[in-house]
Amino acid sequence: MTDDLKLKLSLLPDEPGVYRYRNREGTIIYVGKAKNLKRRVSSYFNREHASLRTTMLVRNIADLEYTVVNTEEEALDLENALIKEFQPRYNVLLKDDKSYPWICISGGLYPRVYITREARTKGDRFYGPYPKAEVAKVLIDTIRQIYPLRTCRLHVSRETIEGHKHRLCLQYHIHRCEGCCQGLVSAEQYGEYISEIRQILNGDTHQLMELLMEQMQQLASELRFEEAEVIKRRYKLLEHVRRRSVIVSPSIHNIDVFGLLRDDDAAWVNYMHMRGGAVVQSLTLEYRLSTRDETDAEIMSMAIAELRQRFAETYRREHVTEAVVNVLPDVEFAGLTCSIPQRGDKKRLLDIAVKNAVQKRTDRLRAMEKLNPEQRMTRTLTTMQRDLRMSVLPRHVECFDNSNISGSTPVASCVVFRNAKPSKKEYRHFNIKTVEGADDFASMREVITRRYSRLVQEGQELPQLLIVDGGKGQVTSAVEALESIGLHGQMTVVGIAKRLNEVFFPGDSIPLYIDKNSETLHVIQRLRDEAHRFAITFHRKQRSKGQVHSTLDEVPGIGPKTRTLLLKQFKSLKRIREADEQTLAAVIGPVKARTLTEYLHQEPAGSTTVTEQENDN
Repeated sequence: MTDDLKLKLSLLPDEPGVYRYRNREGTIIYVGKAKNLKRRVSSYFNREHASLRTTMLVRNIADLEYTVVNTEEEALDLENALIKEFQPRYNVLLKDDKSYPWICISGGLYPRVYITREARTKGDRFYGPYPKAEVAKVLIDTIRQIYPLRTCRLHVSRETIEGHKHRLCLQYHIHRCEGCCQGLVSAEQYGEYISEIRQILNGDTHQLMELLMEQMQQLASELRFEEAEVIKRRYKLLEHVRRRSVIVSPSIHNIDVFGLLRDDDAAWVNYMHMRGGAVVQSLTLEYRLSTRDETDAEIMSMAIAELRQRFAETYRREHVTEAVVNVLPDVEFAGLTCSIPQRGDKKRLLDIAVKNAVQKRTDRLRAMEKLNPEQRMTRTLTTMQRDLRMSVLPRHVECFDNSNISGSTPVASCVVFRNAKPSKKEYRHFNIKTVEGADDFASMREVITRRYSRLVQEGQELPQLLIVDGGKGQVTSAVEALESIGLHGQMTVVGIAKRLNEVFFPGDSIPLYIDKNSETLHVIQRLRDEAHRFAITFHRKQRSKGQVHSTLDEVPGIGPKTRTLLLKQFKSLKRIREADEQTLAAVIGPVKARTLTEYLHQEPAGSTTVTEQENDN
């Protein structure tokens, strides 16, 4: 730290303000706000920081500037403006800084209603911004279906109408415009259209729908059915718009909702403005977090300041005084009260805002995964490493399962996943050789011993993660098997109980419960399902072999094809015994028929029975 910087630190006031750090080249690398400039700025230099990025920031500070303001809110506004202007390297940067679409109602005798992204023009009225252009387009299309608005960019005034300077266009002839350019519709009538459109864009559709209903009933009572049908069509379209936008009680009026979601390196804040129970404005901001020093309260304050600036006209026009948040900001905004609801409609609104933030994050991750398919795999493996307390990424995982029926035909399976995907060519199945009866623990010891003894003998790679289907007993058996061949501690061993979100670790009687939405649990579920499927398939195959073995297998000269032909024709060994030699000869020939008849007649009749098909019950 230079002497000049030390001097500036000693002279900092105990006042709210904004500070700016510059590097040796004079570039602003960080802008921050503070309730107390002296205390906040000094904290960077008088302690060690857990974040490496913050440590690097401090090392690069060569100069300090600051501005004193009257309130924290003024400091937040100034900080926001400076970050946008200088884009400092170490700041929380607002990633999404593009212009959003607005719906504009222009001035003039016959106003236009259109979508724009351009800067505001004096005399025009703007509504929005809308998070997606599609939302604004749908709304504009609905409005144009209801009202015959002009879409041309002609300058229309009383002078141009009286001078007949414009000709009627196609929109007039297809009944989408009433001929504003020639004054065929009065300015007063057109003004009523614009007034109703403003109500729609403000979200105040309830009163407008009541007015349209009264007009429709009045026209119907006067037998003016064609005009009533036009009003009815407008009413139905407005009802459709309102049905899609009203999500809570219409009594909730003129409030803001802010839902914050945060990850390690990014944060999302969804904003909704409610009027009459309808969402009339919605936007999600995404922030990149350069350091982890920023608290949730600071990010929420920054988002509220940013959105109040973007929607300044709404705040001035409607005097918004209430905001619902899931994190209280660390700055008090003049005229705005923030609260965290615990139940009711406002809590529902807050849940919707957080859900929108989650969706924004999901969309971003999906977009990134399309550009870089390896990113999802890495994220999944990193999540598994964290959830299962591993020191390395589980790029190679193996899962074991046993299968038997009352101890008969005991088998086991081993499935292999590499980079969170099945590697089916490496799947293995085992016949249990040393265990008699239904002993899952002993079977697990035998299979794991055989599997990894062979891998060690052949010099093959060992997995980072070993999963066994079962609880504490199976985990203990797996650990004992690894110890017996000198592999204890060389891989992580876990057991999956019947309740899938219970994970058992060696030596720990209390299971770890994994979030049901976790990617770790999804991978484990796939592993367990594959191991179970592979074991059951092999077990059924082994049972089938045992069940179709019969006296026919012992008859000399009778091979597999002949046996299949006989069983297909006669269905069972009993019917083959009962058939005479001529009948058998018609199926397998006289020589084989004679051999078969002589052999069967010398065997006891009840020795063996061939089952027609396997019975899994």
